[in-house]
Amino acid sequence: MRRGIAATALVAALGVTLAACGSDDGNAGGTNGSGELSGTVTWWDTSTVGSEDKVFKKVAEDFTKKHPKVTVKYVNVPFGEAQNKFKNAAQSGSGAPDVIRSEVAWTPEFADLGYLAPLDGTAALKNEGDFLKQAAASTKYNGKTYAVPQVIDSMGIFYNKKIFKEAGVEVPKTIAELKTVSAKIKEKTGKTGLYLRGDDAYWFLSFLYGEGGDLVNADSKTVTVDNAAGVKALTTVKDLVDSGAAKTDATDGWNNMQTAFKEGKVAMMINGPWAVADTYAGKEFTDKANLGIAPVPAGSAGQGAPQGGHNLAVYAGSKNLPASYAFAEYMTSAETQGKIATELSLLPTRESVYIKPEVASNEMIGFFKPVVDKAVERPWIPETGSLFAPLVTEYTKVLTGQTTPDKGAKATGDAYRKLLKDWK
Repeated sequence: MRRGIAATALVAALGVTLAACGSDDGNAGGTNGSGELSGTVTWWDTSTVGSEDKVFKKVAEDFTKKHPKVTVKYVNVPFGEAQNKFKNAAQSGSGAPDVIRSEVAWTPEFADLGYLAPLDGTAALKNEGDFLKQAAASTKYNGKTYAVPQVIDSMGIFYNKKIFKEAGVEVPKTIAELKTVSAKIKEKTGKTGLYLRGDDAYWFLSFLYGEGGDLVNADSKTVTVDNAAGVKALTTVKDLVDSGAAKTDATDGWNNMQTAFKEGKVAMMINGPWAVADTYAGKEFTDKANLGIAPVPAGSAGQGAPQGGHNLAVYAGSKNLPASYAFAEYMTSAETQGKIATELSLLPTRESVYIKPEVASNEMIGFFKPVVDKAVERPWIPETGSLFAPLVTEYTKVLTGQTTPDKGAKATGDAYRKLLKDWK
């Protein structure tokens, strides 16, 4: 969405106001007379509760070993709520965290709204050249840096090796093979081949990219989700459900999918590195070797998987910017990323971390790194995070038979053109 002069001025004024009023969490601080950091840093983390959050909380609180006079207040905010919760808090100037774990698509939106502090020339950015290029791309907006890359990811097929062995099948490399493999798994074991999450449009992107499609073309300011490739991708996922190759859901998709896979009720699911720790907690994967991961099956245009990940961004209205910058640097440092990669199999955003022996030997990271290298970047525009709401509505309707693929694609495209008012 192109902003007019009045809107741009309003955002600029709001950014100044936020920086002046700050949050009301009592986190005033900075440096004492000796230059030592002090005060409180409130961090909103969005990682998975019960697995990732425990590790992130401990690592975050260990920041005080380097800066004893700084208190880290760790808050886990559900991922699905964090984007709007942060915008509401930042807009009101009350209750926003000093640092937020921002999904890559949120960063340009928050920056465009004036809610993030520019990080160029601050302590938050250290050894900038060490970051993966595609990870760093999502932190930039209008020529400035508004976040530091924390983790990067993509998606693959998780599969149960025991079920595959029982059914006598190999990992599918194409959509056609996926249907054939699922049919044989059903025949031999009585289990469903694939659990296809139906309440989150991010899980649709691999199919869209696999048909050569995309949500929009930012260079030409064109909406593309409703072109032939978009319709074909929706047709593909609908056929997987209708044929019995996959089961799906309209609500609580994450828990339904994880439970079904961890208990051995389905043989496959599409997921990313963030799901590894939780998946290992399932009874089917007490022996971790039973978990296999392979590239998402290719569509007619090839294999496609989205680039995802998270950045750490500093709130423009923070009362403790010095400590917040230092915290963002610490949480994205090579040392910290090495710990996170080792314990959670999450992919680092720094090149130097991949050569650490404990990271280089991690099987999951070894698989996902080449996938990430070829992953499709989303457009880094302020509206990217808002593109998923209209898409998930129609995606769910298509999967559950409430609309057709062509009508679902058209409705999504129409919604995009209302959001992106000067786009074709």
